[in-house]
Amino acid sequence: MTRRAVLCVLDGVGFGAAHDADQYGDAGSNTLGNVAAATAGFALPGLEALGLGSLAPIAGLRADVGSAARCLAQPRSAGKDSTTGHWELCGLTLESAFPTYPKGFPDEVVRAFEKLTGRPVIGNVVGSGTGIIDDFAAEHTRTGGWILYTSADSVFQLAAHESVIPLEEQYSGCEKARALLVAPHNVSRVIARPFTGGPGSYRRTTNRRDFSVPPTGPTLLDALAEAGIDRTGIGKVDDLFASRGITSTHTTDNADGIDRIRTWLNAPTSGFLFVNLVDFDQLYGHRNDVPGFYRALRQFDDALPGLLSLLGEDDLLVLTADHGNDPTTPSTDHARERVPVLVAGPRVRPVVLPERSTFADVGATIAAWFGLSFRGHGVSFLDQVIA
Repeated sequence: MTRRAVLCVLDGVGFGAAHDADQYGDAGSNTLGNVAAATAGFALPGLEALGLGSLAPIAGLRADVGSAARCLAQPRSAGKDSTTGHWELCGLTLESAFPTYPKGFPDEVVRAFEKLTGRPVIGNVVGSGTGIIDDFAAEHTRTGGWILYTSADSVFQLAAHESVIPLEEQYSGCEKARALLVAPHNVSRVIARPFTGGPGSYRRTTNRRDFSVPPTGPTLLDALAEAGIDRTGIGKVDDLFASRGITSTHTTDNADGIDRIRTWLNAPTSGFLFVNLVDFDQLYGHRNDVPGFYRALRQFDDALPGLLSLLGEDDLLVLTADHGNDPTTPSTDHARERVPVLVAGPRVRPVVLPERSTFADVGATIAAWFGLSFRGHGVSFLDQVIA
């Protein structure tokens, strides 16, 4: 089969509070809408041309144009982290959220991790990564201890200076934590957060690694693998699926990811390309950096026409997100939001679809595009968008 499909996740680029956002403390969150309202001269001509502005009111974008099939999708799974969002996009929804630790991890978990790694733990607090490094880097350098922290998401994050704990030991420590953290402490991700620099100039590096729990049921990736359809990853998607069904090339930034999409589309490839562009979330949403978030949107928007021009007759491009991360709110955590779904390709009809009740409809539609019977927990809308 020569058909191709690209699923590109703009990490954190939600578009309005989900129906149950108040249960997550996220009432009023609207990543795209609020960034637009806070930005003078906001403009995304590429996404506007696809029809982004027709999905919900947004300053600076027209609502009466749109060359893509498009809709909004509500999250169905419990939780609002990247693992949950990506699994749902690939057809797997969760009834129960992964555990979170608003008061830090239990003493028995911390002591067990120290014993496994032979290093002490410092921190064990809730906070933002850049602030955590500033708070604990001196003690970390003096003691050689792991800086452990978490957030509103289900994450066990380990920050360490690359000259204090070498990268391979950092990754090994995360693997040991991943093996340790089973139910009831089965956090969705263990994350290595390496940093370099000195006092006043610490900076996180691009050597981050995520160690996710394996998917708890079948996903689109499993179905594609069973059918012998090639799967290629760009960004951290392999980490989010515990490398089940996909391998991925990790990127230094969104520009690197966009270049790799372009290279894949230009090549005589077939199969499925799964992309995560993380800068929106990691660099700007979590730091409440509205100008930076807008710059990242513009960077992608500027590249979009070139990517669209590379789509062949049997190509499908799906642009969406996994959750919100509204940089205009006091919170620095993910937001429980709807996500935009924009479907482009030469055979796509420019229709506005009703709001979907789950992200899983995306995975079901891509499965249908490849002629698979897999639908997961979603419903395909392929027959409504393909001419």
